Amino acid sequence: MTRIRIQVLALVALSSTLTYAQQDNKKGYLTGSFETNTIYYKDDSKTKAESPEDHFGSNNYLKLDYYQGKFAVGVQLEAYEPVLVGYPTELEKAKLTNYYVFWADKDFSVTAGTFYEQFGSGLLFRSWEDRMLGLNNAVMGARFTYNYKNIVRLKAIWGTPRFGMDFSDTQVRGVDVSFSLSEMLSWQNTSLSIEGGALNRYEKINIDLEEEGGKPYSNGFSGRVNFERSGFTAKGEYVDGGNKYYNFIHDDKLYARKRANAQLLELGYSGNGLGVNLTGRRLEWMNSEIIAGNGSTSNLLNYVPAMSTQYTYMLTNLHPHTPQIGDVTNAVSGEMGGQLDVFYHFKKGTVIGGKRGLKLHANFSTYYALEKEGTAQIGNLAFRDFSVDVEKQWTKSFKMNLLYSMQEYSPSYGANKTTNLSNIFVADLQYKFTPSFSTRMELQYLTTKEDQKDWMAALLEINFAPAWSIYGSDMYNHGKDKIHYYNVGASYAKSRTRIALSYGRNKEGYVCSGGVCRTIPKYTGANLTITTSF
Repeated sequence: MTRIRIQVLALVALSSTLTYAQQDNKKGYLTGSFETNTIYYKDDSKTKAESPEDHFGSNNYLKLDYYQGKFAVGVQLEAYEPVLVGYPTELEKAKLTNYYVFWADKDFSVTAGTFYEQFGSGLLFRSWEDRMLGLNNAVMGARFTYNYKNIVRLKAIWGTPRFGMDFSDTQVRGVDVSFSLSEMLSWQNTSLSIEGGALNRYEKINIDLEEEGGKPYSNGFSGRVNFERSGFTAKGEYVDGGNKYYNFIHDDKLYARKRANAQLLELGYSGNGLGVNLTGRRLEWMNSEIIAGNGSTSNLLNYVPAMSTQYTYMLTNLHPHTPQIGDVTNAVSGEMGGQLDVFYHFKKGTVIGGKRGLKLHANFSTYYALEKEGTAQIGNLAFRDFSVDVEKQWTKSFKMNLLYSMQEYSPSYGANKTTNLSNIFVADLQYKFTPSFSTRMELQYLTTKEDQKDWMAALLEINFAPAWSIYGSDMYNHGKDKIHYYNVGASYAKSRTRIALSYGRNKEGYVCSGGVCRTIPKYTGANLTITTSF
């Protein structure tokens, strides 16, 4: 009933806003976008990839937003006919999934309907859309924001998060406040703010959990400090995620109760061509879910990214870091670790920079499973990566990027001591023949004694700016399976529309976006993608 009331209120507000817009003399404007990602699958005897029953999958999105003065209204229609292989199975058919009405003044705003929001870094709460991950946990309800002279900023939310094509019965209520000491004291070169958030999550529980003392609600909070001065930054965050209940037989009980918590510290400096960032993070039972116990990759109510280098090359992404946020079965409560990221730009005219300068980037990240719950004792290695990349513009036409990465990962995410080590080498070469004709080539090699042994990969991309681009790539596991994972494709762009067509063989693995990953099955087929906006 609560969800129905919210939807009715949103639709009433939407119709009222449209009526107001028609009566107002000011002219509004409409924006929109359309995206389709369609794949025709075929069976592949070489990889043993099996296509779905109808050999077809198609994800489609239509978004419309109307703006007039202080008002805005919008809707989103989604159609999965059927959903692409590897995406959450709760996405199906076609439906008007999101709709909202928004009003904003100079200092405050009100939203009724669906909205996206984030508290702090997102460890406590985040609602967002990422179509690559098949994730959209927009909240259906109400949001209010207020800004007092940039000294105090406040956000308040209430509603039910979306899961799949519908809105769940779970309710979230929360408030997030930021207080700027530097604005209040009129500091010119220093920024200092103290922030905090609180979130209440409510979901009906079954009688077994209730009999064992479980509660239908969970209260979490976060405290944050942000400091910036003369290129130096320091950020700290503590999160108490509230109680979590796991359906796991423990001490003659059906459920184990755990307390979620996280700590995050970031230190950085940027200036004179140098950038340094040091990050440390500890996680424990931080799997905040919309529906408790549901294993879907879209069942997220917070944001826990992998804090390590986010690669774009094929072989560097075979085994990306996935944060260990708590595993009752393997008795691992979380992970602890961090990363050091260093960037330096050697200027033009220096000995190393030469005529056009040189960019150097290095990163070291390492994460361990927690040895003991409720402590900072590290246990088995979960993931480690050391990488160095150099970018050099040799001439006006030729640009080179060289990368080396040494990755070590645990197949069990730190539950045991077994790890796999690999060394990866990448050369990315770009050459511009004319202002409208250019090529790019990638040459990659991965060597390892474990897992699937050695890999090699190559890509050739030819661009006819601004419209056409064609490419061909191959990733070959010559160390073990002797399988070629090839892809060929072409794209055409005109104004705000882009059409891409490709065909190839795709390896079972991961797709990552913003440090969050989902697993994808192996498949072979033709892929048509169209995106347009107006």
